[in-house]
Amino acid sequence: MQSSEGLITTIERFFEPAREVLVPFLSDPLVAGVWGLIVLVSVGVLWWDLRTNNQVLGSMMKGVWTLCVFYSGPFGLAIYWYSGRTQIPNDSVWRRGFRSTSHCYSGCGAGEVVGITLAQGILALTVGWVAAVTFGFAYLFGYALTIGPLMQDGVGFKEATWDALLSETPSITVMEVFAIGTELLLASQTHMGEILFWTALAFSLSIGFLVAWPVNVLLVKYGVKEGMSNPAEMRDNTPNAA
Repeated sequence: MQSSEGLITTIERFFEPAREVLVPFLSDPLVAGVWGLIVLVSVGVLWWDLRTNNQVLGSMMKGVWTLCVFYSGPFGLAIYWYSGRTQIPNDSVWRRGFRSTSHCYSGCGAGEVVGITLAQGILALTVGWVAAVTFGFAYLFGYALTIGPLMQDGVGFKEATWDALLSETPSITVMEVFAIGTELLLASQTHMGEILFWTALAFSLSIGFLVAWPVNVLLVKYGVKEGMSNPAEMRDNTPNAA
């Protein structure tokens, strides 16, 4: 049976062509600066739209969309525009899948940022411990974002926790396997003072979203998850709705 070290070496060799392209690109200060500016503009557009056209959205979802756009810039903004605004023409399993993934992404992404920064950026732990700590924080933040609102709605802690475990574990696991794996593949030897540490983290977060979306679509389709409420219904239920 192949050892864990041998498996890691095989994976690294397989993805070496991608690393040779991505690492220099993500290490470029100009790329980092332009990306940072694009993210700021994207967050500004989001906040303008939330304030001007979508104040009816709940504070939790406003926070979810802010984190998504902060993590993924125009990609996150496009997801919000397609699935999160009250102006969407109709709802669908695809849009519900995007909202569900975004909800998961906001919490897990925060956990990943905290975990990677603490374990690798500050404590400089070995790769295995970095992965373990980051997974732990991602699960903790991801579950908390589901358990908290359920308890606010009157659901008991035990029931809310069980519901979170059943509905969120598949998507969190897939998201973080790919996100943390991408981050470590590109930047496992970097520290917080290097551009690659942060650009690889941003890139890995978006990879995690992409692979988790079809998982969430299936979970929503088969009733394991609800996929968050339809924002268009909030518009239709407001007193000033046309």
